[in-house]
Amino acid sequence: MAELTEHETEQIEAANASGKTPIVFVHGLWLLPTSWDRWCGVFEEAGFTTLAPGWPDDPNTVEEAHQHPEVFAHKTVGQIADHFEDVIRNLKKRPALVGHSFGGLLAQILAGRGVSDATVAIDPAPFRGVLPLPISALKSAAPVLSNAANRGRAVPLTFEQFRFGFANAVSEDEAKQLYETFAVPTSGVPLFQAAAANLNPWTEAKVDTKNPDRGPLLIIDGEKDHTVPWAIANGSFKRQRQNPAVTEIEKVPNRGHSLTIDDGWREVAGRALEFVKRFA
Repeated sequence: MAELTEHETEQIEAANASGKTPIVFVHGLWLLPTSWDRWCGVFEEAGFTTLAPGWPDDPNTVEEAHQHPEVFAHKTVGQIADHFEDVIRNLKKRPALVGHSFGGLLAQILAGRGVSDATVAIDPAPFRGVLPLPISALKSAAPVLSNAANRGRAVPLTFEQFRFGFANAVSEDEAKQLYETFAVPTSGVPLFQAAAANLNPWTEAKVDTKNPDRGPLLIIDGEKDHTVPWAIANGSFKRQRQNPAVTEIEKVPNRGHSLTIDDGWREVAGRALEFVKRFA
């Protein structure tokens, strides 16, 4: 298990000292923890304390990420989930979790381990048992899955790939701004794990959907998302609905996979915040 970074330790200490309910934000592929900075502000204004831990070895900035892309390679779903659980176990209060994309899958994995009071999974990557596989999702994953050697690499997106997978529902100018501001390389392993999840009973890309300690869950999905289309999000919802706790799903009209970072981020943050306030 990766050791906690100095920054993560500082976030934990600050959260514990505050006495407030923590919100732990979990980023997905091709983004860094800094993609949550504006969300942290909104949740802190609402009276929570916030943490945005990295995946193991995440650089601090987009610039560092492009200088040393190799640090992203070889990170698995299980390693990342264990790292976030280590952060959570060091908190004095059980947090709420908010995750996007693969972070949405990770948030559900962690909720299934019974470590959160409420969870919001936004455009969540699929887990074992979620069967729909729309063509647009396959195309979004193709930059990684098209080459088996990418399993052991850090894989960047070209602007055209980012435009299709993330920024299809915003203008060309905004798409370029988002690409330059947020996009970094990512580990190829998680996508291969998710792609093979329904063929591998021992996959790390699985969620304990029936744990009675899972807590309330909201799934949010962008109507125009190419990477996690509604069919995938709804498939996750149908599996999660087996849980005795509250399970809800919302579709955000006219939004793509960039809905947590593009100009409409505040609307999505507001939906997540209202759900968390009900339960955390």
